[in-house]
Amino acid sequence: MGVGSSYVHFLKSSASTILKIFGFILVSVLFFYLGNQWSQSRSSYQKLLFFSSLHNHPPDPSSSSTASLSPNFNTTFNLSTPVVNDTAKQPPPVLKGMGVVDENGAMTDDFEVGDFDPEVGDGNLTLGVSQQAANPNGPQGFMIKKFGLCPESTREYIPCMDNLEAIKKLNSTQKGEKFERHCPEKGQGLNCLVPTPKGYRTPISWPQSRDEVWFSNVPHARLVEDKGGQNWIAIDKDKFKFPGGGTQFIHGADKYLDDMEKMLPEIAFGRNTRVVLDVGCGVASFGAYLFSKNVLTLSIAPKDVHENQIQFALERGVPAMVAAIVTRRLLYPSQAFDLIHCSRCRVNWTRDDGILLLEVNRMLRAGGYFAWAAQPVYKHEAMLEEQWEEMVNLTSSLCWNLVKKEGYVAIWKKPLNNSCYLSRKEDARPPLCDQDNDPDKVWYVDLKACITRLPEDGYGANVSTWPARLQNPPDRLRSIEMDAYVSRKELFKAETKYWSEIVGHYVHSLRWKSFKLRNVLDMRAGFGGFAAALIEHQLNCWVLNVVPISGPNTLPVIFDRGLIGVMHDWCEPFDTYPRTYDLLHAAGLFSTERKRCNMSSIMLEMDRILRPGGRVYIQDSLAVMNELQAIGKAIGWQVSIRDTSEGPHASYRILIVDKHLLRT
Repeated sequence: MGVGSSYVHFLKSSASTILKIFGFILVSVLFFYLGNQWSQSRSSYQKLLFFSSLHNHPPDPSSSSTASLSPNFNTTFNLSTPVVNDTAKQPPPVLKGMGVVDENGAMTDDFEVGDFDPEVGDGNLTLGVSQQAANPNGPQGFMIKKFGLCPESTREYIPCMDNLEAIKKLNSTQKGEKFERHCPEKGQGLNCLVPTPKGYRTPISWPQSRDEVWFSNVPHARLVEDKGGQNWIAIDKDKFKFPGGGTQFIHGADKYLDDMEKMLPEIAFGRNTRVVLDVGCGVASFGAYLFSKNVLTLSIAPKDVHENQIQFALERGVPAMVAAIVTRRLLYPSQAFDLIHCSRCRVNWTRDDGILLLEVNRMLRAGGYFAWAAQPVYKHEAMLEEQWEEMVNLTSSLCWNLVKKEGYVAIWKKPLNNSCYLSRKEDARPPLCDQDNDPDKVWYVDLKACITRLPEDGYGANVSTWPARLQNPPDRLRSIEMDAYVSRKELFKAETKYWSEIVGHYVHSLRWKSFKLRNVLDMRAGFGGFAAALIEHQLNCWVLNVVPISGPNTLPVIFDRGLIGVMHDWCEPFDTYPRTYDLLHAAGLFSTERKRCNMSSIMLEMDRILRPGGRVYIQDSLAVMNELQAIGKAIGWQVSIRDTSEGPHASYRILIVDKHLLRT
């Protein structure tokens, strides 16, 4: 009986223990499930989202915010064949949206960026690597072979300018068509790493670089031979020297600029005139010396027989692009520039009913100035006097007012409104453009011999003076076609505040002021908030703001702020020389473009235009980070991934790249 009682007691206690263990396991599973769900929900939204493409308006709260995987994800690339360059010249037909979104899906400018983790914010670019991204053999990893070096003949290669096969097939080159974009066909894009010149050295820093650069970095003496007697450029031992002269300003660019301001005090460099275009710029001394007057000049020239003018400009630290006004619009919006300058730029402004000067008229701000320094202005020879008369007749038909003609220079002023255009005779030439002509549509758009109408509401003509215009929301914000749920001014202010705080932390935690930044490219610029923040934090650099064709066209706003930018499709190569930029910045670019473009092609293009020793900052979603890191390592970059200030549960990360100095 005693034994039976003990046995029963043992069974009861065992059952109780089993029930407790089972209960503990059940509670543990429950907490694990709830924790996992909470973690997923935390990473499924984006606290700050700029310029997203939204398919619902307003967004469906029930829809998932998880991005689809890239077409390249979990793929082993065969690099024995060229990387595919999926060229798409028109953006996909999606509803465009933009804004700053909080965790509830509402747009707001009430946010805090937060601080970087001091453990990883010491400027050591090798810290903070994501464990998942660092393991290419993990469940979401993939392998990619290392890219090899391109032939030495590609050291100065510009894919869309050096496509000799496409140029040979042109029906005509009489108007200069060979100087326009002719990009490689699908499957013929760059699939290797452009080598650096032998003896390449870290570029001389600004402002010293305005006056001299290393010969070994741009080893081309043709320009010295062609322009040696015109005070452009000279060789002194292991350096190129830039005396600051030019064909038409023989006493130096600084004297030329002072004389221009004396001729017309209303120009007021650095106040009324902030953004300038220099056409046929040579080595860009005009723009280089305007920096001292707080003026931002974009210098353009074709890639022609005078070797590498634009490359010299960029090596000096002056904003420049390879471009020519030929048969298509330049990639800048209407009313972009306060002043457009041509000094012996070898452009026939009056050909084809003045179609080239009409393009200048489109880009020139209402009330802006066109300065022409050329022989027809001051020489009294029969042929030159005839050219001057043609220019006077054409500018009169454009309602431009010749406000000054003195010495080598003639300066015209564009009207502030359409009243003069509308008062002309009905059959006046050139005619006004049709009402449905969009003057800000520039990607592969042919030139038209018509006068671009000015907005009836005065947008573009009434920008603030510098420096107030950098922070003042311009009126043209209202004309941007986008899907917005709150005032565009609120979005503008929110973006400005966001990048100001982010760049402030970069300066403090990542020691940006110790970097020798000069040439910066923002690959998805929005309203230009990143560039504005660099100015606010007094970083001695300039930024070319790129607005991708797949998003809202915010370029007019960027120029109204007193900044410069360009329209571009990142499925195609960019119009600049190799080794152009010290810093490439891309926020949300790859998660936006991965459905249209090959990500490897974009990153190879980034490597082509990045200077040795340069850096890349990519802020993007977790869905693309593993792939970007793998491609970056295949390129040979030193790559690390950091958490954003939102912490490890955020859906975004920052990929930081350091490009090695030598590659030969």
